[in-house]
Amino acid sequence: MKQILAGLAACLFLSACSSGEAPPEQQPVPVRTITVSSTAVPNVIELPGRVEPVRVAEVRARVTGIVQEQLYEEGTDVSAGQPLFRIDPRELRASYAQTEASLARASATAANARAVVERYRPLVEENAISRQEYDAALAASREADANVAQIRAQLESSSLQLGYTTVRAPIAGRAGRAQVTEGALVSQPEGTLMTRIEQISPVYVSFAQAASEVLRLRRAIAAGEIDLDENDRVEVRLTFSDGTEYPVPGYIDFLAFSVDQATGTVELRAEFPNPQRLLLPGEFVRAKIYAGELQNGLTVPQRAVSLTEQGGTVFVVDGEGKAATRTVQLGAMVEGNWIVENGLRVGDTVIVSNLQKLRPGVPVTIANTPTGRQPAAKAKAQSPRGAQ
Repeated sequence: MKQILAGLAACLFLSACSSGEAPPEQQPVPVRTITVSSTAVPNVIELPGRVEPVRVAEVRARVTGIVQEQLYEEGTDVSAGQPLFRIDPRELRASYAQTEASLARASATAANARAVVERYRPLVEENAISRQEYDAALAASREADANVAQIRAQLESSSLQLGYTTVRAPIAGRAGRAQVTEGALVSQPEGTLMTRIEQISPVYVSFAQAASEVLRLRRAIAAGEIDLDENDRVEVRLTFSDGTEYPVPGYIDFLAFSVDQATGTVELRAEFPNPQRLLLPGEFVRAKIYAGELQNGLTVPQRAVSLTEQGGTVFVVDGEGKAATRTVQLGAMVEGNWIVENGLRVGDTVIVSNLQKLRPGVPVTIANTPTGRQPAAKAKAQSPRGAQ
């Protein structure tokens, strides 16, 4: 029994000794790194935009009458001057004929009055008639001519009204849904809307930027911090709501010189070719505005960044050779590299491999010579949301 107790005491002593030993040192994790350096990167501004047609024409009734026939197919392209509707012309046709008859009667009266003047002219010279009778005949002739001119103008107006019974497209474009049907009464005084025509090739995309941001951009351009292209054009690229990109770039063609008092923003507009009609009026898109190049931008590879709801984080090597997390503010993505707007400085060593094995405070060993990245300056950009 004593031997058993002695054995248990020895085991307890050995267990106590072993529990007091220090844990083994953690082995450094081999990683690859890059050294953050400044380079020229695109200055990309992302804004929501709305597609607008370059021209819109409202087709309205110019005469009062009953719609007799619809002559176009809704949603198709129409040419300028193409007939769209026909309004019953019979009433206006009768009015035209009546005015034409009045003109013929007035012309006959004027011809007779001129003949009287011609007969009186030699008689008044021979004192066969009084000067007063001749002047009265001359006045009657002039009044008859004026009446002819007035009725001729009425006839021209009737002709125009009769022509308006065939409603034609004022511009070329895509005709929308008909707002009236056959048998409907349209009114010239009310200007009944019959349909709309929109030109959607090319199209405009309008968006608004905060006035403070526009001022900052202008100051940066004036100070030489941002360089525009050789033509001073500002390129814009679009992303649809499903995340796909519109393949054709556009360019800013309008910048308002006044600030909207209600929103504090400045209106901008870009023009885009739309040969395949992929951009539809009223559609909301995401616009990426390439406003020149930043001369001292910072970038890190996409694989080095972990995206969270608050933004992005990266692992850096601290002064003790251990991994440390750093929260970064991300801009656009350029050829697989995130533009870092805040959170890193030139010279920081960013870890780009074995991130799944890292935790803050874990020692690391650099398996390569740290190098910087130099992305192309005019690459397409991608938003942080689009990369998730």
